[in-house]
Amino acid sequence: MLSPVSVRRGGVCLTLCCTLLVGATACNDDDADKDKDKAGSATATATSSADRQKFAKTRFVANAGLAAGATYQWIVKPFRAGKFKSGADGRKFALIKAGLAGAFTYNRLKAATKNAQGDPTLAKAVAPLSAGIEALKDLPSKLRKGDSTDSIVNSFDGIINDVKSAGKDAGAEVKDKVPSAGELAKN
Repeated sequence: MLSPVSVRRGGVCLTLCCTLLVGATACNDDDADKDKDKAGSATATATSSADRQKFAKTRFVANAGLAAGATYQWIVKPFRAGKFKSGADGRKFALIKAGLAGAFTYNRLKAATKNAQGDPTLAKAVAPLSAGIEALKDLPSKLRKGDSTDSIVNSFDGIINDVKSAGKDAGAEVKDKVPSAGELAKN
């Protein structure tokens, strides 16, 4: 004779098996969707040039804001607090974070420059800054080593201010957005 517990277990197992079977069957309907797309029943809409420009400015502002926030939080602010000076408490850790922030800033500024190409006004404003942004490429490794921190910090701060100014002139005001330490480590 079956006990009530074994009947309940069997019912739960049966329910789970049916759920998995229905879910797996639903997932295999991708081929049917592909056939519909081939037949022309589903059409994609193109993004208008006005939308592309809006998105370009939005992406530019987001990427430049992250670059500006990282520069201020982990490069400029510790520098002004004297964390990069020889013998300062936590100097090595501050320089490592600054190096990561420098690499992150370079990466985001390159992305912002690419985003600016989608908007004619923004592209003209940011184009003269490309050489300065490219000059930041080798600075993160120098910053991590602690080499000539004064000039490196001034380079990052200057480029960020130039990007903010160019964005503002083109109608895309950039505000600092501090990335998390995890975001720094990803780049």
